[in-house]
Amino acid sequence: MKKSPLVAGSRSPFLASEKSPFLACLVRACGPCAVTVSVSARYQITAQGLLLKNARERMDILAAYREAGSYRGAAAMCGTTHKTVRRVVEAHEAGGRAPDRIDRGHNYDSVRTLVTDRVRASAGRISAKRLLPAARAAGYAGSARNFRRLVAEAKAQWRAGHHRGRRPAVWTPGDTLVIDWGSQGSLHVFCAVLAWSRVRFVRFAASEKSETTLRMLAECFEMLGGVPKTVLADRMGCLKAGVVANVVVPTADYVRFATHYGFRPDFCEAADPESKGIVENLVGYAKRDLIVPAAPAVSDLLTANRSAAGWCTEVNAAVHSEICAVPAERLEQERELLSGLPSLRPEIGARPASRKVDKLSCVRFASARYSVPSHLIGSSVLLRVADGQVQVLEPFTGEIVAVHQLVAPGEASICDEHYGSVRPDKPRRAPRPRTEAEKQFLVLGPAAAAFLTGAAAAGVANLPREIGEILTLQAAHGPDALIAALDRAVEFRRWRADDVRSILAAAGAAPQPRPAGQALVLTLPAVPVRPLSDYAFGGDPA
Repeated sequence: MKKSPLVAGSRSPFLASEKSPFLACLVRACGPCAVTVSVSARYQITAQGLLLKNARERMDILAAYREAGSYRGAAAMCGTTHKTVRRVVEAHEAGGRAPDRIDRGHNYDSVRTLVTDRVRASAGRISAKRLLPAARAAGYAGSARNFRRLVAEAKAQWRAGHHRGRRPAVWTPGDTLVIDWGSQGSLHVFCAVLAWSRVRFVRFAASEKSETTLRMLAECFEMLGGVPKTVLADRMGCLKAGVVANVVVPTADYVRFATHYGFRPDFCEAADPESKGIVENLVGYAKRDLIVPAAPAVSDLLTANRSAAGWCTEVNAAVHSEICAVPAERLEQERELLSGLPSLRPEIGARPASRKVDKLSCVRFASARYSVPSHLIGSSVLLRVADGQVQVLEPFTGEIVAVHQLVAPGEASICDEHYGSVRPDKPRRAPRPRTEAEKQFLVLGPAAAAFLTGAAAAGVANLPREIGEILTLQAAHGPDALIAALDRAVEFRRWRADDVRSILAAAGAAPQPRPAGQALVLTLPAVPVRPLSDYAFGGDPA
């Protein structure tokens, strides 16, 4: 069969005969036969996997269309679809270019003006869900999904002409401290960033009250070693008294606090977290890198804040990715531009209660005892309760001298550091000699004191007489031997003077107790030894 590009792409003559009368006659005349298909290697493939028509194929399609007079007949002759034939013919009639597509419109065109007006009136905040009932009432009969596309398009057009045109912040050394609160469950985290040096400050609290925020700020200033010119915060309710013409009015306590430290309070725009993104990032960083691994608890804020202080020291000593410098080193340069700290910390919140330190170096509050450093015995201190803690302050300097967790009435919270020594598990009552014999006996040292207390605990009768007899042994054996004998007597719980005399008479020959697994060394007396020849058979029994 002659190869022709008109039928090179035909899939089956039987399939073609069902669509074209012209080819049906050809198939009936020739009958079924094998067709050799020749495909040019110059054909191009589209992204959909279809063959693009070259110039020769387009000419064949046009010739077949003129011969058959229909799209489907030409498609059957050329082995393609009627849609392809129509596109090739229309492109030829249009002068070699594709004809302009006719815009069919959308089913939501009738409500486009309504949606545009409502989006503009709501500043791009209204949702498609709330707009759909109004569109239904206006005659929209399409799907909710298609309507959401219209609303999204209208919002994108509105935002394109109403963006705020932000620019990056340029920070000045010693100028701005940015603060913010975050929360993780019932735990609240206070975050502050010194903008230029990027020094970070993080602490935990049980609430976000005004007193808590001001105390955190005061502690932050003390950590920085100075006060910046401006403190930037969002419109947090604990520091905001009201808003007039979009101007935030700070609370009276915040104004007094700012006046005491000498900084200017500033507030961000409403619903504008981007203006303080430097501290928003710190809140998220603290949640991921501090709260998740350490899992601090609200019930133990003292331990939680100790871990937070250690975390701040760690991150401030590492290179910051934004400034490519170490924040702690930058702080040394910026500290010269910070204002100095006031000599006294201001009173924050309710007035502290005054208490006098008793002879036990404790103060009483709510029927409980709390220890303070022993050098404050007899003086008055101030007590302040915040976040489940009792803080003890110097009355004149405001310095915190002790911090305790609140305890129940009748209990006591004691710190060994306030007494200069560790509290023993049991009370120790050291012997206090009164008679001359007691003084001579206790001069022998801890061994004599242990012997005396052990004998008293064992109920030894006439203990003074026993001590007197032991002292008489010192003249004969010496103090060193007597002390060693007392140690052995204490170890074996022998509390009589006769027992000490027996130990001295052994002169070290008695076995010494050894831990399990070690060799026992004994000093044995010398005895006469007989040779083995004396045990031989037939020997002389001398």
